[in-house]
This record gives sequence, structure tokens and C-alpha cells, in this order.
Amino acid sequence: MTQGGIQEIATHKELDAIFVSVELSKKTWLVTSISPGAGEKLSRHTIPGGDSAGLLDRLGQLKRKARDRTGRDYPLIIIQEAGLDGFWVHRVLEAEGHDTHVVDAASIATSRRKRRVKTDRLDGETLIRALLAFKRGEPRVCSMLRVPTPDEEDRRRIVRVRKVLMEERIRHSNRIKGLLFSQGITGYDPLRRDRRDRLETLRTGDGRDLPEHMKRQVLREVDRMEMLLDQIKAVEAERDAMLAEERRSAREVVMLSKVVGIGPEFAAVLWGEGLFRCFANRRQVAAYAGLAPTPWQSGSIDREQGIGKSGNPRLRSTLLEMAWLWLRHQPASALSRWFNERVAQNGGRFKKVMITALARKLVVALWKYVSAGVVIEGAFVRP
Repeated sequence: MTQGGIQEIATHKELDAIFVSVELSKKTWLVTSISPGAGEKLSRHTIPGGDSAGLLDRLGQLKRKARDRTGRDYPLIIIQEAGLDGFWVHRVLEAEGHDTHVVDAASIATSRRKRRVKTDRLDGETLIRALLAFKRGEPRVCSMLRVPTPDEEDRRRIVRVRKVLMEERIRHSNRIKGLLFSQGITGYDPLRRDRRDRLETLRTGDGRDLPEHMKRQVLREVDRMEMLLDQIKAVEAERDAMLAEERRSAREVVMLSKVVGIGPEFAAVLWGEGLFRCFANRRQVAAYAGLAPTPWQSGSIDREQGIGKSGNPRLRSTLLEMAWLWLRHQPASALSRWFNERVAQNGGRFKKVMITALARKLVVALWKYVSAGVVIEGAFVRP
């Protein structure tokens, strides 16, 4: 639908609110609006990026102009895309009493042509169109996000920071091993406590002492890695303290911690990244975890494209890791038996495909466990 389609909606049905889209970027914000009494015209105004006071002033002007034209006061309904700006703009608007929404940009239908025109002007119109359809009650027109509270957003930062630090530690460890391997040295573990003493005793593959500049480069990598190890310990201490506080206030965290195979890190990720939310059914749980199937059907074509991966990537990767550990720590559970039977039917093949299916079943089972108290069949839970 082009601007003409938006104008047609405005012409055939009188607007009962001022619909506004805010296209955010670092340098400028584009405010697009359609107001009662303005006919078929879309209003556009540019303000400097990050100028929340200017945005509120512009919204106030839109309300005054609509009141001058019609003699009535109209509410503001605002939409913006989820992006680098996070949710602070949404919270500013919400604090002013406006009806504001944050939309997943990937959920809005676009042209499937190879090359389509994309500008901030057209994006603003697209957001207005999606907002109008959403308020009319059209199903699946777009996906509006459930904006977390500041406490919820800050709570999940600990597990995300730990993941970043672990990835950096692995990079430094692999770099040290690669540098030594180029000199014919294998078997050196940078994570051992005696790493510095062992470095002094290393000899190259041709019997020489480790070159001086090579040794200094390795030591610099060791310094960085030790700093990361200290930061990881500090973050893990913060995580444990947070979980101890959550156990006193949220019974769900206590329930997760009692399941054998779910340690502090898994419990923090499961609760902080997903299970604190309210879901209506198991399909929503699997979709949020990015583990929902994506069929492709057209005429006689009927095939599966695998999981959608459109949900929370941190939760999905954690669940896949947890699924492998679940087989080890909960071999008598119904989920483990189901996995082993299906793999045996295929002659031991397709383990990676089946572990994804097990992760989907596991997150649904854990959601039922923390929300309704349904114990996973055959799973061992600490008293």
C-alpha cells in the first residue's frame, strides 16, 4: 500500500486519533503523522537525533493543530522500530501518557522484488500503515514488542556480559596456542595456573629457546587473558548474588535451580532471557526461543526449512547446549528416552536435527514446570 492507500483509509474512515511514526537514526529523527481534519496529507518533520524535548514539542504541535482544525482533542498513537536506540524513547513517550508501540521491523511485510526503493520517507509511511492496520485489529499485520521494564532489561545484562567475556577469553587462548604452534610447540594450556612458569621451559620444534619477541607477545596475550579471567569471576559473583536475591522473590528461579543439570548460568539465562515473560501457549514459547519449525508448502511442494531462528538467539544457543547436557544428567527422563528412541530408529543418524527438536521440547517442558508446576516426566528434581 502506497501513500494513496493511507489516504484512502483516512478518507473512508474518519480518524479518531493522531497516528505518528518516528524513524530513528543517529543524526536525525523523521516524524511522520496523519491527523484528523488534515485531509489526505501526511505531515513530515525532521528533528535532530536524540532530541527528546524536540520530539515532545513536535507532538504537542500536532495536537494543537488538530484541535484548531476540528475543535476536539485527539490522543496520540505512536510507533517506532526496535533498534540501536533501545527503549528509552518509548519510555519517554510513555511517561508523557502517550499510547506508544515498538514494532519488530522484520515482521512488516515488504515488496519481494529484487530491488525495492527504501528511504526514511517510505519507511515512515510503512510504519503508519502498519499502525493503522494494527489498531483496526488486523491479525498478524506486524509483531509489537513487549517492552521490558528497566529492571528486567538490566537483569539479563549479567549473563550477556559473561558470554562476551567468555568469547574474548577463548580468542586470546586460541591466539596463544596458534602463536606457539607456529614454532612447533603443542600441548601448552594457557588456562592452567602455572602458565607463566611453563612458558619459560618451552622449546621450539627444532630445539631452540622461545624467541624473545615471540615470548613477549605471548605474555601480552596472557596478561589480557588473566584480566578477562578476573572479570569473569567478578561477573559470576554478581550473577550468583542476583540469583540468590531472585530466589527470595521469585519461586520460578528456585524451581529451575532444583532441576538436576541446570546450574547457575543456565538458570540465569533461562529466567532472564525468556521464562520471566508470560506466554499464552507452547507455540509462543518455541517461537520466542527461535526453535519453531518453518514449513514451506505450495501446491505439491511440502517440505520443512528447519527452525525459524527468529527469536532470542542467546536463549536458543543456551537451550541447544542444555539439550546435550540433559541427555547426560537426566538419562531416565521421558525426553531423553524419546531422543534415544528416535535416533536409534534412524540408525544413529540425524543427531543434530533431533537435538534441536529435544531443545524445543525441553523449553516447553520447563515453561510448563515454572508456570504451572508440571514436573517433567522422569526428571530428577532435588527436594
